[in-house]
Amino acid sequence: MRLADGSAPSSESLVWSAPDDPRRARAVLQRAVDLGIDLIDTADSYGVGANEELVASALHPYPDRTVISTKVGVVRPSPREWIPLGRPEYLKQQAELSLRRLNLERLDLLFLHRIDPQVPLADQIGAFKELQDEGKVRHIGLSEVTVEEIEEARRTAPVAAVQSVYNVADRKNEAVVEHCAAVGIAFLAYFPLAVGAQARPTGPLAEVAKEAGATPAQIALSWLLHSFPCVLPIPGTSSIAHLEENQAAADLSLTPEQLAKLSQAA
Repeated sequence: MRLADGSAPSSESLVWSAPDDPRRARAVLQRAVDLGIDLIDTADSYGVGANEELVASALHPYPDRTVISTKVGVVRPSPREWIPLGRPEYLKQQAELSLRRLNLERLDLLFLHRIDPQVPLADQIGAFKELQDEGKVRHIGLSEVTVEEIEEARRTAPVAAVQSVYNVADRKNEAVVEHCAAVGIAFLAYFPLAVGAQARPTGPLAEVAKEAGATPAQIALSWLLHSFPCVLPIPGTSSIAHLEENQAAADLSLTPEQLAKLSQAA
């Protein structure tokens, strides 16, 4: 299934604190796995580690098919601050802490959350490559990067996935998506439902949703699933009802005319 669960909303405001209702948050994660969603995305900075612990408490022992992805490389001195920190020793330390919180011996997919401009990218990816060589990381990913940065990173280690904003209304990263498709890198689209004015009652999402008998959110996800084979939307939610609504988008089929209407409206 080409939908993942972005577990960030399992931690509350700005993914800064632990969830007010851990039982509900665990239930959402468990339902995601029941629905066949097999990639769970988190980060060491979501809830300052609490989100990773929540994933483990909800899903460990993990089903064989479930891929756990996490991210390291930023510090959070306050809820609205995301400061890149890419010193190799720090990245390796945080990966070890993620392994502990997630109750894993190996991370399926580890993202560099942000490139630290103060540290050579080769050194940052080199730390990930060392973890990979030690058997502690299976695949390496990048977040919020350019095509040039992807290629620079690939000179140090293989890159399996990229994660950035991409949706029907915000396509500034389309060149990155196209590059990922060309070189065989998975693209995890976050904020897939941040569609702005397109969601207005008379907007194109609403029009296509009415034609397809679906919700605007489902149409936004379906557009992504139709865009490039490498795209994997990661719509986070704290609601089982919204999770099930999102999952149903995987079964929608849009016509070429409907897809064109959505694409042209961006």
